Amino acid sequence: MTILDVISRYVNRALAVVGGLFLVAMCLLTCGNILLRTVWVPIPGTFELMGFFGAVVAAFALGYTQIKRGHIAVDVLVNTFPPRVRVALGVINHAICSGFFAILAWQVARKAAILRNSGEVTETLRIIYYPFTYAVSLGCIVLTLVLAVDLVQEALKLKENIR
Repeated sequence: MTILDVISRYVNRALAVVGGLFLVAMCLLTCGNILLRTVWVPIPGTFELMGFFGAVVAAFALGYTQIKRGHIAVDVLVNTFPPRVRVALGVINHAICSGFFAILAWQVARKAAILRNSGEVTETLRIIYYPFTYAVSLGCIVLTLVLAVDLVQEALKLKENIR
């Protein structure tokens, strides 16, 4: 299990760095657009690029945020349950979430394939859609990996609590 956890952490760290670079690009693009808008002419295609970059930033941050437990969790009710029930609910939750994001990654990848085959591009800059759609699918796949690792860890905890 530790090798899968190490791989997951490494891949998520790499995606977080790439997502961070896209976030810096978004900041620079926004500042440049504001500056050029006040002085001269706005940067064409800013809206398109911000949408694409924002999708990459959000998708690539999903797994890393899960590893750091940065997602919102309301566990007021769950904390009142006995430890064994809490762990069992954790197993169920991670199983459902893993399945959901696996299906989501598959469907987004299917949509990317359709976009690739159709050759669809943006209006202003004529940028192809599908690489960014595949990037979102990759973010979902990596989140599925993190959730699967969490699922196995919770299942091992449950197994220990049963004994």
